[in-house]
Amino acid sequence: MSKEKVELDPEAIAPTQSTNDQVLAEKPIAHDAVFGEITEGGPNYRNVGWLGTAALMMKTQIGLGVLSLPEVFSSVGLVPGIILILVIAGITTWSDWMVGVFKRRHPHVYGVDDAGRMMFGRIGYEIFGACFCLLFTFICGSGILSISISLNALSSHAICTAIFMVIAAIIAFIFASIETLGRISWLAWVGSASIIVSIFVVTIGVGVQGHPPVTAATDGKVVESDYKIVGEPSFASAISSVSTIIFAYCGTPAFLNIASEMRDPRDFTKSLFVCQSIVTIVYIVVGTVVYYYCGSHVASPALGSAGPVVKKVAYGIALPGLIVSAVIFVHLPAKHIFVRILRNSRHLSSHTTIHWVTWLGCTFTVALVAYIIASGIPVFSSLISLVGALFGTFLTFQAIGCMALYDDSKVSKTERTSKWKASVGWGVFVVVIGTFLTVAGTYGSIVDIIDSYNQSGGSAAWTCADNSSS
Repeated sequence: MSKEKVELDPEAIAPTQSTNDQVLAEKPIAHDAVFGEITEGGPNYRNVGWLGTAALMMKTQIGLGVLSLPEVFSSVGLVPGIILILVIAGITTWSDWMVGVFKRRHPHVYGVDDAGRMMFGRIGYEIFGACFCLLFTFICGSGILSISISLNALSSHAICTAIFMVIAAIIAFIFASIETLGRISWLAWVGSASIIVSIFVVTIGVGVQGHPPVTAATDGKVVESDYKIVGEPSFASAISSVSTIIFAYCGTPAFLNIASEMRDPRDFTKSLFVCQSIVTIVYIVVGTVVYYYCGSHVASPALGSAGPVVKKVAYGIALPGLIVSAVIFVHLPAKHIFVRILRNSRHLSSHTTIHWVTWLGCTFTVALVAYIIASGIPVFSSLISLVGALFGTFLTFQAIGCMALYDDSKVSKTERTSKWKASVGWGVFVVVIGTFLTVAGTYGSIVDIIDSYNQSGGSAAWTCADNSSS
């Protein structure tokens, strides 16, 4: 593993038209602390600008999480919902900022597993790496599930839902196999715009409609919104709602990987604040307006909350964004595994047979596991709250808190000022609150999943039933 990183000249590592397939004849033109020699004939991993970085960050945040926020408001109420979003946004923005600081201090770190090894040795390397891959594979499972919901809504359940799941997994595998984030960052822009437009279509739709959607749950009648300023959720429901919001912000561990492919990591903070500002505004507006007009009759995902016509329109607009979510969440864990397997090897940055077999094997495996997860836990809201609690909280709170404490521990005693003490105190707080939310949130999510299966309308695993009717 390289200990130093040479700053790369973006012009020097721009893609070329070289067709030289002989690896030994490829001329190294730059060296990166993570990817090693960047060659003319190999993939250019360091080619994401700050705007592309902001788009990738937003796409890891805005997507599946925002579609469940109105249901969170339905559980905890209007005011607590807004407060929870603001609090979690604040904590996760600090975590995101800390990721950029840590990356600049330790250029050889590619993902949270490398940070885990620095802090806790081989055990930390394995645990952090496993949690990262599981988190984003589970999120990809949520993405595949949401694509099947969208296809069912658009086609009026034309074919078996299990077939839609397979189609979604195949699409995710194909596009996720594009090698570098630089080449798929434009997809992140398309995906983010698609999701934002679709949810605002629903938000405007429910406002114009002025009442909850007329469904079987309302006996086919128009009913008034039963929104509450402050809800009265059970402990399990409340903590599950917190986990769902954390899920909506849990792109944090991927930010290390994204920063590793930036042309200039010094632009990380600029990209971060663009991302977090847009994301938080969208979350609050969508959650507030949709819940205000729909109350407890809000759908999950929220795109079905404005009646059948708007539902089809919203899902039609959202489908590209849902596909991009699945693509990115296949790409990230697959790239993570790929780099781990081929790191310090010429095959990592050269188009050899071993390079392609390993890369396609990683993307196929992640897509397959995500498909199995989506088919085995086909309850959208419960699945994402479980993911948020079990893996998202750990990697967004405890892992980042430990990274901050690790760097603080290296400060000499003469430099341990009041600012240093405050930093240590905050790091300890983030680790402690994260541990509580992991345990309690996992419990709440499991209770929700069990309750869903015990209800007559609960979704079954590997079913052909229409999952877009909620």
